[in-house]
Amino acid sequence: MAYRLALATLGATGVLILLGGLVTNTGAALAVPDWPSTFGYNMVLFPWSRMVGGILYEHSHRLMGALVGVLTLALAGALWREGGRLRRLGLVAVAVVGAQGVLGGLRVVLLEDTLAIFHGCLAQAFFALLAVIALLTAPRGRVAASPVEPALRGLAVLAAVLVYVQIVFGALLTHAGRIDLHLAGAVLVFVLVPLVAAQLRRTGDAVAAPVSRLASVLLGVQLLLGIGSFLARFSSLWIPGEQLTVTALPVAHRLVGSLILAATVVLAVRVGTAAKELEPAEGSSQGHTTASSDRTDRALRSRAAPVSGHPRPEPASRTPLQMSRQPSFSAHPRSEPASRTPLP
Repeated sequence: MAYRLALATLGATGVLILLGGLVTNTGAALAVPDWPSTFGYNMVLFPWSRMVGGILYEHSHRLMGALVGVLTLALAGALWREGGRLRRLGLVAVAVVGAQGVLGGLRVVLLEDTLAIFHGCLAQAFFALLAVIALLTAPRGRVAASPVEPALRGLAVLAAVLVYVQIVFGALLTHAGRIDLHLAGAVLVFVLVPLVAAQLRRTGDAVAAPVSRLASVLLGVQLLLGIGSFLARFSSLWIPGEQLTVTALPVAHRLVGSLILAATVVLAVRVGTAAKELEPAEGSSQGHTTASSDRTDRALRSRAAPVSGHPRPEPASRTPLQMSRQPSFSAHPRSEPASRTPLP
């Protein structure tokens, strides 16, 4: 149940990010001037006949956000029954989706572009969080992870952090025109992520191997979308499809970036889980070795006791029996003591 809810929430959030990209790239961010109402209507009761132009994108984004909020609450309820870290992750998801809704509303009310940057970046973090929850609740995610080197674990975490920083640079490019940061981040991402993915593919892990292959494919698609988005926005070249292509390329670029972030975060969590699973095994092995060593030491001490100068006493009953039963191997009969010979 929790796994299906996690997948449903993850899919709905992907659609929400897609709609958010349409709102940004079509200039529909302020098509609806009020919040939480829509032109004075309750958000859910706003007439569908009036959803045209920018209002269609903006109001659809709000409705999908509300659906994601409801799904997140249901997911948190399912995770509450699981207990442990899944329960905590469910609570974090509820807190993040609530903060995300407030940021989106304040962006409309306060007209602050900075809030739009935080709103977009938090959406990506929420998407990655849902991907982790889906991993931890999936049947395949419960299979023991293949052990990896500590250096590779560190690189996997670094790759996930770098991808998220690159997404922040993308938000700065969209809202502040900082192309330099985004291009520099892209170089680092396309160097590190393929390196990590190639090494994790060779582990044959049930989760890391297929996710690594997916991340490699997504990187190739993202490179093409990034080049297309750059040419559409910063060059005078003719682009097939004109305005439709100019809008679709950056929106698809953003969505694929979300998928790459989710894949790298899942890889980082997976190899981190492998490390935690390996530590108890090593600890129990060391404990077994220590116990065996203690038993060996006790056995050696017990065998070495006669050498210490205090001979180990034998049971008293064994000495007379052994003396009386000891056969005589001499050719001459044993003489009796003189005191037993009769006097002449």
